[in-house]
Amino acid sequence: MQQVPLIPAKTIISRVKAASAWFGAEYNMNIYRGCSHGCIYCDSRSDCYRNHDFDTVKAKENALELIRDELRRKVQTGVIATGSMSDPYNLAERDLKLTRHALELIHAYDFGVAIATKSALAARDGDVLQDIKSHSPTLVKISITTADDTLASKIEPHVSTPTERFEALRILAGQGIYCGVLMMPVLPFLEDTEENVLAIIRKAKEAGAKFVFPAFGMTLRPGNREYYYRKLDEVFPGVKEKHIKRYGDRYQCTSPHAKKLWSIATAECVRLGLLYDMRTITRQYKAGYGERQLTFL
Repeated sequence: MQQVPLIPAKTIISRVKAASAWFGAEYNMNIYRGCSHGCIYCDSRSDCYRNHDFDTVKAKENALELIRDELRRKVQTGVIATGSMSDPYNLAERDLKLTRHALELIHAYDFGVAIATKSALAARDGDVLQDIKSHSPTLVKISITTADDTLASKIEPHVSTPTERFEALRILAGQGIYCGVLMMPVLPFLEDTEENVLAIIRKAKEAGAKFVFPAFGMTLRPGNREYYYRKLDEVFPGVKEKHIKRYGDRYQCTSPHAKKLWSIATAECVRLGLLYDMRTITRQYKAGYGERQLTFL
């Protein structure tokens, strides 16, 4: 079994402000700190998060006991989001199963869940997600930024391939789990082509996804910017210079083709019957669970 450093924690589940809720979650949960996926663009590397050994996965000490006690004390149930700062299905999760056991606790205390991940390992926990779905909203968002396995291996070197992630979607959708694709970030000069965008949307539909949520561009902050530029020089020579010429030190780096890609993507989603608007996605996966689960709307 993989040895993972432990770090102290006083709390793991925090309340989310309604104005900033992501896909309608009332709470946020991060069991791990850092990530082993090696994505060259990850915003969580930014200096503002003060995680200078980001590539080393650490687990929060006594995580399951903390989660159990926090859930037991919550006056109001709701949807718990996970995956905002560290992928809940990083490589260590295969052995540790902290995310799986946390989902079991979420089920036991009648909460819902909204998972964001790049890993096909999420399909392992379809049985627990079905249990949660029996009483509360359940959502799985799998991030796929390119349909090309070879390109993905350079941008996200230690993640499940896009082919594996589409298969995970197929498995989860087949179990009745509400799931879809986060097509974000679509990296300028690398992934922002009509062919790539349409390929992701069509493969998502084939896999049984309910939605594709796009963002054509990326963000760069100090710390993450330097890392990204270094990796561009290593893997994609010449792209850094294009990036700097267009964006300088800008935080928001919107694809120069964003307007066209948005038009193409939304039209294809409509044609295939896929959702792409967050409010509609949120309303759909929470439908039928009562007014207490619709506070975000």
